[in-house]
Amino acid sequence: MMKKVDRQTRIEQIINQQVITTQEELLTTLRDDGIDATQATISRDIREMQIVKARDVNGELRYTVFHDDERTQEQRLNDKLREVALTITQVQVMNVIKTVPSNGNLLAALIDDLGYEDVVGTLAGHDTIVVISPDEAHAADLNQRFSAHLAGTNRN
Repeated sequence: MMKKVDRQTRIEQIINQQVITTQEELLTTLRDDGIDATQATISRDIREMQIVKARDVNGELRYTVFHDDERTQEQRLNDKLREVALTITQVQVMNVIKTVPSNGNLLAALIDDLGYEDVVGTLAGHDTIVVISPDEAHAADLNQRFSAHLAGTNRN
């Protein structure tokens, strides 16, 4: 049986060298390489390795590793809000964030990874994120905090 670190190293190599768009494609490629893994194992690897779907230079949607840098997660989220968030609208216990196309999943992953107490969960699509809070007060706090980063962009 292959060690987790070796499997994850190979996963990173695969997604850096090939256009992989689904977990099934990744599983098939790993099996072709003689690496036997379950869907659940690959799902955990994707989460742990911070693999997200993003458009490449050719405009193709594919898996890519979201690499950490020297900024904190909070700084990365704030920077990404400035870069891709267009509007944020509070609707009761939810905030709906509109993004530039193909950035909903990446922004939602950043929000999820921070583990904010005022976020119960997120739902992400191509250019829209729904951020669910436990109550309206938490949703309002989140809206105010995120809106402050949108304000510098002159896009809201």
